[in-house]
Amino acid sequence: MTFIWPYMLFSLILVPLLAGAYLLVQRRRRRILEEYGNFGLLQAAAGTTLGIRRYIPPTLFLASLAIFMIALARPQMVVSLPKEEGTVILAFDVSGSMAATDLKPTRLDAAKAAAQDFIQRQPATVQIGVVAFSDSGFEIQTPTIDKNTVLAAINRLTPQRGTSIGNGIQVALKAIDTGSGDTANLYSSLPPTPAPTPTPVPKGTYTSAVIVLLTDGENNMQPNPLTAAQTAADQGVRIYTVGIGSAAGTTLHINGFNVFTKLDEATLQQISLLTGGTYFNAQNAQDLLKIYDNLNPSLVIKPEKTEVTSLFAGAGILVMLIGGVFSLLWFNRLP
Repeated sequence: MTFIWPYMLFSLILVPLLAGAYLLVQRRRRRILEEYGNFGLLQAAAGTTLGIRRYIPPTLFLASLAIFMIALARPQMVVSLPKEEGTVILAFDVSGSMAATDLKPTRLDAAKAAAQDFIQRQPATVQIGVVAFSDSGFEIQTPTIDKNTVLAAINRLTPQRGTSIGNGIQVALKAIDTGSGDTANLYSSLPPTPAPTPTPVPKGTYTSAVIVLLTDGENNMQPNPLTAAQTAADQGVRIYTVGIGSAAGTTLHINGFNVFTKLDEATLQQISLLTGGTYFNAQNAQDLLKIYDNLNPSLVIKPEKTEVTSLFAGAGILVMLIGGVFSLLWFNRLP
């Protein structure tokens, strides 16, 4: 147990002082009884026939006072609380083809807009993380319920190099596994390092988590995106793929070269089918809201440091009431 105001515990010194004062008063009363013992009235008033019961109500009052003083220190305890949670990882394709303008103003900007609307509509119990991938994958924002932090992370995204959807899925799985303790929370234009292979976990571990993959689907680097999708399926993670771009395609001018790029819906549909997710087209952004309808939050037990001042205050009141009842029953008065 810890305390927010630990210095208030010094007030407990008053308890033994009050106990000592009470004992001195009782000793004085006994001395008076000894001097005037022939007066039966005084003996009866002192309750000599009650024995040890005379000390029970004052002891309870002192105990309640001690509990109140502990409550003043604002105690905290680690309490395991049940909580419904879900996790959504937004995996953004930031490859060069996402600069194409077949979706206005660009594919990446369209992906950002769709994701931002989705984020604003999520309930507070859903944690949202952000992953970006081009020729490798990297985590930008670990899962959090702070929507402003997530939105700021998305706004930092800019187009980079090639496309490795498999790496994007692997890093998203790593972000879901928040128990690993590895956090990146960084975005840089420096050449990314290869994504580490995710640590194996029992099948069906993350049934309350989903990955929203926002990409044009044009994969040109290893690992195979379907292999990574199978890993996600084994862990119980569904992948909802969002196609960014047009099936007709467009031509990009990159470093003096003309590069034709178009939406690869077939690959994205395979990924979503393999993992039990759904394919969406970004041109129908409102359909993204249906993703949460299929998210099954899990009931988890999490240890959290919780202030328990009210519990101590309630216990103090209860003990004081019990002492008052005993005093009224035995002495017809309060101590």
